[in-house]
Amino acid sequence: MGKSRDTEEEGEPRRPVVWLYGEIKTPPFSAEARQEAGYLLHLLQAGEHLDMPQAEPLPIVGPRCGALRIRDGEHNWRIMYRVDPDAVIITEVYAKKTRKIPQEVIDRCKARLGRYDEIVNKVVTKPAKKPR
Repeated sequence: MGKSRDTEEEGEPRRPVVWLYGEIKTPPFSAEARQEAGYLLHLLQAGEHLDMPQAEPLPIVGPRCGALRIRDGEHNWRIMYRVDPDAVIITEVYAKKTRKIPQEVIDRCKARLGRYDEIVNKVVTKPAKKPR
């Protein structure tokens, strides 16, 4: 029997990727950088915990948050994410140009995650409609 794209060999379902902002495409990413980003996202979907040098934890953004670190020739890309039990959420994709993550990037990621959580909580807690 063939393996589904949404399952791992052990039968564990992969978490879907939820894109709140950004994209990974060529250009501006090189083909190699795009493949590396895809591979690292695949590992996160499979439940792998990534550390330096591939990813850095970002507790300043929130719990389970981090940034994938993609080196691409002269550029350093960051893919900001949060790993939830049911999804990997992408909050920002940007070219890193300074040593420190800009405060406005952190603020945007926090705001996007707040809106996402609000919407998800409304959907989950919304009572089912009664048939008439």
